Amino acid sequence: MRVIVCNDYDEMSKRAAKIVASQITLKPNCVLGLATGSTPIGLYDNLAEMNRLGEIDFSDVTTFNLDEYYPISPENDQSYRYFMNEHLFSRVNIDINRTHVPNGQTDDPETECENYEKMINDAGGIDLQILGIGQNGHIGFNEPDNNLNTVTHLTGLTQSTIDANSRFFEKKEDVPTQALTMGIASILKSRKIILLAS
Repeated sequence: MRVIVCNDYDEMSKRAAKIVASQITLKPNCVLGLATGSTPIGLYDNLAEMNRLGEIDFSDVTTFNLDEYYPISPENDQSYRYFMNEHLFSRVNIDINRTHVPNGQTDDPETECENYEKMINDAGGIDLQILGIGQNGHIGFNEPDNNLNTVTHLTGLTQSTIDANSRFFEKKEDVPTQALTMGIASILKSRKIILLAS
């Protein structure tokens, strides 16, 4: 494990963007695992600018997001599909059909999770996974727990996570209490991982 200490959020975002850009340059058809939340926004801003300048090309990149609230519509401005479209996908030359976010509207979350895990495996696994870390230490929506050897699954959110995320919603009651998330076992299959903590 390599620890890179940066002076501030901007430097962290730029350093992370250079690592992601190197991955795309070395393997143009790479599979990226992406995170949402406030931490990776600077990373996505830097990647969008590098793409605008012609320094990196997303046309053959495939992405899988860590998680999505459940239940939620992709058109809801608090959904993670909406977040990714706003902060990255609409700003780079990626094929939207190669971007994957768990379906927060599914009627069958168990099958959705199984299919999501299979899609990742069928794509050859994740080359580089971006992670943030929640206030209580959660990664994706994997809350601190004794059993972390999980694959993609439906999980309940702790009150501390609901409270932390309520700032993004009009009312606390609007915050979903469940989510679909890659499990820690899924995440640890990634060939490389960047954990951003600011």
